[in-house]
Amino acid sequence: MRIDVVPTADAVTPDRVRSVTALVVDVLRASTTIITALANGATAVVPVADPDEARRRAGPRMVVAGERGGEKVPGFDAGNSPVDFAQRPIEGRTIVFTTSNGTRALLGVRNASAIGIAALMNVSAAAQWAAARGADVTVVCAGDHGRRSLEDSVCAGLLVERLRGIVPDAQCTPDADEAVQTARPYERSLERLAEDSRWARRLIDAGHGADVRACFVLDTTLLVPVYRPDVDKIVLTPR
Repeated sequence: MRIDVVPTADAVTPDRVRSVTALVVDVLRASTTIITALANGATAVVPVADPDEARRRAGPRMVVAGERGGEKVPGFDAGNSPVDFAQRPIEGRTIVFTTSNGTRALLGVRNASAIGIAALMNVSAAAQWAAARGADVTVVCAGDHGRRSLEDSVCAGLLVERLRGIVPDAQCTPDADEAVQTARPYERSLERLAEDSRWARRLIDAGHGADVRACFVLDTTLLVPVYRPDVDKIVLTPR
């Protein structure tokens, strides 16, 4: 197995993810929100590129959700908040979802052989799911408009370490090794990310501290949502 890490959504190229198992990471907050929504009973999440497409794709009993600049898009039913989706009555409903970085990363890996959604809250389960596929693995970090996000790099590094624990002879690219080095100081003290992450500080200052706390938890679920481009949906699959 070869393990690679793509540091931002803007760095994704078709060749880099072709025929691999991809794990898409946007800790703050798209990945965490998607996992939480599906855990709370949503039937599926449909990732789309922009608010206009989200509005076009909306239909009966669908929830239109997403953000730009960290805030809910005006007129949408919901934003990009795991705390909100943990409480919102969404059982049996489909969510049309667009975010500044996370959904761009998802749409950029459509030609991967399999696509899982990873965050800190499911990092061990996501690594196990990816390893079980038996293919090379590429972790794709959403980042922040082409810049690396510390929290995504930390999550990627933890994924790499867990994958190497499952497949000891796995070969890591330099980007994967760099992510591991970034993650090591934080694995036992994730709370430090709230101070060290630029985007975490911005969200806290904007009143979204509860979301930041919900995103910076480790291994609280075994759920690994899977993006299926053939049906254009993110769904839960039986374990």
